[in-house]
Amino acid sequence: MRPPSGFRALTGGNIRNAGNRRLPCAVIVQILGMADTRGAAIYRLEDVKAHDSAEDCWLVIAGKVYDVTSWVPSHPGGSMIYLQAGRDSTHLFDSYHPLYVRKLLSRYYIGDFQDENYDNIQYMQPFEEKFYTTLKERVESFFDKFKLDARVHPHMFLKSALIFVGLIFCYYTTFYRQQHFLFSLLSAAGMGFFIAEIGLSIMHDANHGAYSRYPLLGYIMGASLDIVGASSFMWKYQHVVGHHSFTNVHNYDPDIRVKDPDIRRVTSKQPWHDYHMYQHVYLAILYGLLALKSIFLDDFVAYFNGCIGPVKVPKMTPVEFHIFWWGKAVYATYMLVLPLLFSHHNFLSLLVCYLVSQLVTGWMLALLFQVAHVVEEAEFFDVDCTNGVPTLSSGWAALQVRTTANFSVNSLFWTHVSGGLNHQIEHHLFPAICHLHYPRIQPIVESTCKEFGIPYHRFPDVWTALKAHFAYLKKVGGSVEFRLAG
Repeated sequence: MRPPSGFRALTGGNIRNAGNRRLPCAVIVQILGMADTRGAAIYRLEDVKAHDSAEDCWLVIAGKVYDVTSWVPSHPGGSMIYLQAGRDSTHLFDSYHPLYVRKLLSRYYIGDFQDENYDNIQYMQPFEEKFYTTLKERVESFFDKFKLDARVHPHMFLKSALIFVGLIFCYYTTFYRQQHFLFSLLSAAGMGFFIAEIGLSIMHDANHGAYSRYPLLGYIMGASLDIVGASSFMWKYQHVVGHHSFTNVHNYDPDIRVKDPDIRRVTSKQPWHDYHMYQHVYLAILYGLLALKSIFLDDFVAYFNGCIGPVKVPKMTPVEFHIFWWGKAVYATYMLVLPLLFSHHNFLSLLVCYLVSQLVTGWMLALLFQVAHVVEEAEFFDVDCTNGVPTLSSGWAALQVRTTANFSVNSLFWTHVSGGLNHQIEHHLFPAICHLHYPRIQPIVESTCKEFGIPYHRFPDVWTALKAHFAYLKKVGGSVEFRLAG
């Protein structure tokens, strides 16, 4: 039996045994799946938390503890392996790896995890969710049948080049080209569009490990977010660790967190104030400030507080530290300082151009993400703590489908412009697949959901999705009946 092609990339094709002889991949897969866990050591949360870095990396996966430190330098997904070092990585592991990789885990097994005080959400028994196992088998068979690399799509490199060239061109024509101010404003809007595209397409895929088989290239492309002002490090912990693990789960998903008071209310469980009756109006405007808020406020708050809502932010590695601070410095230099020194525009004109670009970026990012989860069709979940452990009756994968909605699934235009967010269901189930593959696996996902009786929500076009989002904001913000029912 020949092992999957991805296995050779994962292990380098072979492993040496104690006699320094190379063992075939197929043999290794069988050996690693036979670890004897009788008499295993028992580890508590405090034991595991001490091993929370790339140099000392333990992971909790499905109730077992694995020391993967030796594998970190060779991990094809690069830094993804230690995002949750010292913590539970069950759902990150399962959603980022094909089924056969489960068998490889036993090589790194060191004991079982037991801690009655651990407050992480318990989904339906991991690795035994029949819906997800069936779906993964079908999607993996599709890629095997057509001999496609799920993580890589050759068109992404051309798309990336066009985005970078577009950004450079619009940056130059906005600030330095002698032209009518109206054309500078149009260029500023174009600059905002291409900045958003770096976030939606390049950075998003790269920081999900869905850009390249070369970890260094993926890491560099993931850091493209830092070049346009925001922190890729902070984004990974908010989005990959927090949002993807606990989508639309109250008090766990950082994307729907609110304070009291807060300018928005996205569920009936959150605090209500009179002004929320108008949130469907003022949020349409304030969404444009998302990029500015991320660049100049959120990243620094997370850095100094050590958390993003409920998500803990660990200590940065030296590389991450330098990328964070040099990214901010480089952005401030080319976006703010150089135009002030060398542009023919006066200060007010420069300020207007900059704000236009950031408003376009903010609106694109906010609206394309909000229509996926903050609509009435998407469900919101509460954990059940009656037995002392936060529990959800749903399996993790089924919850991803129930809390998410697609739009314009047959539109190549929106697949490219949204970075695949029009296939948000497919993305949440298979975040390590390049977004350009999503249109081809979408029918497989939808039919499997139907087979298992899981609601699959999709809007026919982006305008319908936007109307649904603002209608939901109006309802949750202003309806007395809705507040009482909540």
